Amino acid sequence: MYRIIRPLMFLFPPETAHKLVFMALAIMKHIPFGTSVLRMLFSYKSSSMQKQVMGIDFPNPVGLAAGLDKNAEVYNQMGALGFGFVEIGSVTLAPQEGNPKPRSFRLVKDKALINRMGINNSGVNQIVRNIQRYKPHVIIGGNISKNTNTPNNLAYKDFEKAFAQMYDYVDYFVINVSCPNVKDLRSLQTVDNLTVIIRHLTEIRRYCDVYRPILLKVSPDLSTDMLDQVIELIMLSGLDGVVACNTTVSREGLVTAREKLDTIGEGGLSGAPLKEKVLSVIRYIHEKTQGNLPIIGVGGIMTPRDAKDMLDAGASLVQVYTGFIYEGPCFARKILKYIS
Repeated sequence: MYRIIRPLMFLFPPETAHKLVFMALAIMKHIPFGTSVLRMLFSYKSSSMQKQVMGIDFPNPVGLAAGLDKNAEVYNQMGALGFGFVEIGSVTLAPQEGNPKPRSFRLVKDKALINRMGINNSGVNQIVRNIQRYKPHVIIGGNISKNTNTPNNLAYKDFEKAFAQMYDYVDYFVINVSCPNVKDLRSLQTVDNLTVIIRHLTEIRRYCDVYRPILLKVSPDLSTDMLDQVIELIMLSGLDGVVACNTTVSREGLVTAREKLDTIGEGGLSGAPLKEKVLSVIRYIHEKTQGNLPIIGVGGIMTPRDAKDMLDAGASLVQVYTGFIYEGPCFARKILKYIS
């Protein structure tokens, strides 16, 4: 059915299509047994899929990546579609509009997307209210970042305030300093800048009754030397894992015509072209840490086999984003059936 619907959805700009899908999912919250019907149609339960990672019992290893349910609006419905966990955000301390439109583009020939959304979201206060309103029935990750207009030397304040306000409402956190669509954000990937942010977050966690794992989301564009420094920092700082990877600024190997790419301009690339780069980062981190660092693999998972490849490469869990857009609501179920 989705193969029939997708061409119609792709007639709309990506952001419009996204809003239509989320409106439909939000309606299911208000229909009696609506979410249960989604679960009956799309979920896949198997005890063999259960996995404990970072002290959290995941019902299955396939999650929804940050960027789709930015404002924590349909996490239970996404769980009903078969996802074992849903990462909301990126969440910033204050609401922000993001970059000017158009800012999201499909590269259908490449099974890819380019976005320069700019971390548009409703802000941490509204997002916490959304979670309070609808009790989560799925594991939720909180992806946090800084506001665009916050200078990097004060970024740690944005992170610590968002972290503290969300602490009681999510199951784990992800530090996002690798998004290419916010000016100078990736400059925070240096060891000095990361050390400050991590120190503030882990200090807050020391005084909390419940331990929430904290992960760092890394860019696929890091040099080997810089990746080595980041891995060492993660292992020494008290962080619990890594999310590999964010979108890339590279346009290498794309089938889409250069003229179209020039028209689109800047933005982070996701989808099929990212797979091999992400796999290489996962393998490298897994070998470098001798398998002692939990890895969430994300980027380029467009088929069930892609997900299994990432798990085989050393990922403890995987997340999908662009694959969900191209493959539809059955995608998580297909992956789970395949890897089981």
